[in-house]
Amino acid sequence: MSELLALGISHKTAPVSLRERLAFSESEAEEFARTVTATDEVREAVVISTCNRTEVYLVVGDPVQAEADVLGLLARRAGIRPTELAEAIYSPRNCDAARQLYRVTAGLESMIVGEAEIQGQVRRAHEAAMGAGATGPLSNRLFAAALTTGKRVRSETTIGASRVSVPSVAVDLALSVLGDVQASHVVILGAGETSELTARALAEQGAGTIFVANRHANRAISLAQRFGGTVVGLEKLPEQLLAADIVLSSTASPHPIVGREELEMVVAQRKGRPLLLIDIAVPRDIDPACGELEGVTLYDMDDLQALVARNLSSRADQAPRALEIVEEEIHRFARWLGQLDALPTVGALREHGNAIVEQVLAENAGRWDSASSRDVARVEAIARAVMTRLLHEPTIRLRSLDGDRGHASLELVRELFGLREDAAEAPAGEELAEVHDLERRRAAPARRNQR
Repeated sequence: MSELLALGISHKTAPVSLRERLAFSESEAEEFARTVTATDEVREAVVISTCNRTEVYLVVGDPVQAEADVLGLLARRAGIRPTELAEAIYSPRNCDAARQLYRVTAGLESMIVGEAEIQGQVRRAHEAAMGAGATGPLSNRLFAAALTTGKRVRSETTIGASRVSVPSVAVDLALSVLGDVQASHVVILGAGETSELTARALAEQGAGTIFVANRHANRAISLAQRFGGTVVGLEKLPEQLLAADIVLSSTASPHPIVGREELEMVVAQRKGRPLLLIDIAVPRDIDPACGELEGVTLYDMDDLQALVARNLSSRADQAPRALEIVEEEIHRFARWLGQLDALPTVGALREHGNAIVEQVLAENAGRWDSASSRDVARVEAIARAVMTRLLHEPTIRLRSLDGDRGHASLELVRELFGLREDAAEAPAGEELAEVHDLERRRAAPARRNQR
């Protein structure tokens, strides 16, 4: 019997100091998915890691053991005790786990409610897990349904109509501190998607930017051409810090790029000129101790969270309809999940009934010496008809159950009838067979490339 389990932390449950310790790069997420699926109880896994959350979506056998195993792996990664991490982590199961993913994909769990970027982040996380061979029929269906839900929310509501994002809030913060950025020397560390959004928000305020990037230099050049900026390498960061009025940082570096000691030497040469640092990276790019230096003002993601509410008033009235869409899609998924769970159990139940009929007929075969073969066939047909009619109503009801009630009912049926566990867990229906076949076809090119 397979169940869904999600383990995660977000800006709602953990400060950035903990979130950055559980942040994954794409390659690290793929490796972690492979690691957890190698444990005894985890069969499928997808890791989502953004600046606001790290969530692991799992298809498991024993959810209690799987949660303990994966929590231990996450705690080891964060360098803390599992009990300490458990205080910040949430672990919904089955339809509650699906609901969490749907809400995340729709932008309802984001710091900026309705943000569009999360949809692409969820899609890429699923694709990466598929590439790592860590997904399967259940997780593939779950993520496809979640992406459909996100699209429905954005097309049927205006929750994402005004382009509010973390970068735009960061630029608003800069404006509130400095009043005007047109004459400011602005430096952006990084050239990823967040940097692009930051550059766009700055361009709308009339500011030019200097991009500091090594890893994605070509992309940085493209961004500079689009938004009227220039590009320098990371080795020139100290001189850019010396001239900068504002530094907005959003790289994917696992370690700080701006340290206190290095910045302290720069500050000594700035002759009291103020420096505004806005770090929207997780893990953080700027050592928190930099904010202690005289003339330096440092904001990170936790600070931005406190400023977000003022940007969301126009979206608040759209949340109820968005939640309705999520629930509609959850009911659809629950029906599919209930049928998926029911089919193997129904099949095992019918096999059990047929076995009883065969056993009773065999036990009484020597008592029918005077009966004709036609009479024996009639008795056999009656026995099978009684079995079929007896199981008809339970079959209909099992297929109609969904959610946690369905899981509990299926477990009870298997226990009452002593059904074999391996039969109850066998893949069910043509739909799963088609999904497995699709996965094999997708995996074939990757295997050929590895040779």
